[in-house]
Amino acid sequence: MSNKVIIKNKIKGFSKKINVSGDKSLSIRWVLFSALANGKSKAKNLLMSEDVLSAINAIKILGIKVVIKKNECEIFGKGINGFKYKKNLKINAENSGTLGRLILGLLVNSPFTIKLIGDKSLSKRDFKRVSDPLSKFGAKFILKNNKNLPLEICGNKNLKPIYYKEKNGSAQCKSAVILAGMRTEGITTIKAKKSRNHTELLSKYLKLPIKIKIKKNYDLIKVKKVNKIKKINYKIPSDISSSAFFMVLTALTKDAKLTIKNVNINSSRTGIITILKKMGVQIKYQNKKIYKGEKIADIIIKNPKFIKPIKCPTKYNSFAIDEFLIIFLVAAKAKGVSTFKDIGELNQKESPRLKWGNKILNSIGIKTILTKNSIKIFGNPNIKVKKKIIIKNFLKDHRVFMTSVIAGLTFGGDWEIHDKNSIKTSFPNFLKIINQLKK
Repeated sequence: MSNKVIIKNKIKGFSKKINVSGDKSLSIRWVLFSALANGKSKAKNLLMSEDVLSAINAIKILGIKVVIKKNECEIFGKGINGFKYKKNLKINAENSGTLGRLILGLLVNSPFTIKLIGDKSLSKRDFKRVSDPLSKFGAKFILKNNKNLPLEICGNKNLKPIYYKEKNGSAQCKSAVILAGMRTEGITTIKAKKSRNHTELLSKYLKLPIKIKIKKNYDLIKVKKVNKIKKINYKIPSDISSSAFFMVLTALTKDAKLTIKNVNINSSRTGIITILKKMGVQIKYQNKKIYKGEKIADIIIKNPKFIKPIKCPTKYNSFAIDEFLIIFLVAAKAKGVSTFKDIGELNQKESPRLKWGNKILNSIGIKTILTKNSIKIFGNPNIKVKKKIIIKNFLKDHRVFMTSVIAGLTFGGDWEIHDKNSIKTSFPNFLKIINQLKK
């Protein structure tokens, strides 16, 4: 079976309702917290992607029983200290930065050395940014090139609480420190640049000893040792990052309207919606509710008559970091110049995404000015692509693949997009839903 997608025709207008797969961030966190809980936790709509399956395999290696049924996953937690640490354990995080970084926060008390490995892409990412704070607790690390995977971690039974200043807006680093703080006597304090807060919300819902003060430019988080976590039965809401591709597909398709059901609209994730609204895309919420600490709603999107350019405020960056690739496509069709600054963090993802976003725009004939940390996009509302475009060698980055598919369906041209299997890491049903909208 071919591992590439061919697109020769633009998508036509549609009016549909869809369900998108479960939220990846919540799915991985549910797996890790359920492994530490007392008793059997159940999840429905768990994202069955490679990243989440890697998390399940990791807790199995640590002695936790998992049963996957047709529509449900069961995890038999053994309590906060229930992991079985053995000599020569090896955990493979595959492509998942979330798993790779968060699980280190749970391994800080391991009496034996544990090796953490990942795929080629993950092995190029910076793990020093998480090993540095975790080593202050008392854990010891050996990293390849003092920065990368594979790494070895050996924990410490006498962990010391720390003060940690998180400067990058990385929810993964912040969450790793929170999880390590839950294993530590005393109070661990984190001053964190604004980022996703799923770990904090789930901790508060579970009534764990965590206190959060929300300031204008940062969050102040204090964590104490956790003695017990109650079992967690969870129907995972739909992923807003996955939904973003269909929001943009709708925004760029004439006579299109779409309803995406039961989406997690956590305010630390809705930068995509704020930015698209500022660019003139019609978006509204229906059926809003709070579910286990998270805000959930149906999202309704309509294709606008014209798209406005944006000078994107940097305060939105951490709330839209995974969606900028797809937002760039909207800027490509705006009437005017859009600018995005201080987004160098994009190049710390599965691939150098800022460079890839620029490459895709240039391939469809959009002029850009690129720096290490910014991009200026000269939009063209009348852009029509008629040439052949080949997208490949992007380190199997699922978001580069999906962004390219949306570009092919909305700008025209003859597209050949390689590494179709990359979507298995985060969104295996992506092409299935695309086909629903094409009918």
